[in-house]
Amino acid sequence: MIITNNDIYNITHENTKINYEKLTTIINDFLSMQNLKICDINKIYINKGPGSFAGIRNSFSIAKALHVAKKIDYYCYSFEDFKGEENVSYENIPNLCDKFKIKKNLINPNYIS
Repeated sequence: MIITNNDIYNITHENTKINYEKLTTIINDFLSMQNLKICDINKIYINKGPGSFAGIRNSFSIAKALHVAKKIDYYCYSFEDFKGEENVSYENIPNLCDKFKIKKNLINPNYIS
């Protein structure tokens, strides 16, 4: 999902093992479809789980690489971080991270055991 000042763009893909291998291509294609570039991104929000080890680690690796290469800050959240909040949706994640003071550039995954 990409949230701009004026619009919200989202895309979904079937959860398959091959998507882990081509996640960067999926991201680049999605940005291209919206006429955006990596340099247009200033924050990344990543759901830290619960989820599969491979899926979470792959997402974190890409976010960390973008942080190192492009200085893009990232925020790792879980919907459990927002307990008691009524308006919990992906579109509201940036506001919720601000409200609940989710720390930037901190990775603390929650894997399914």
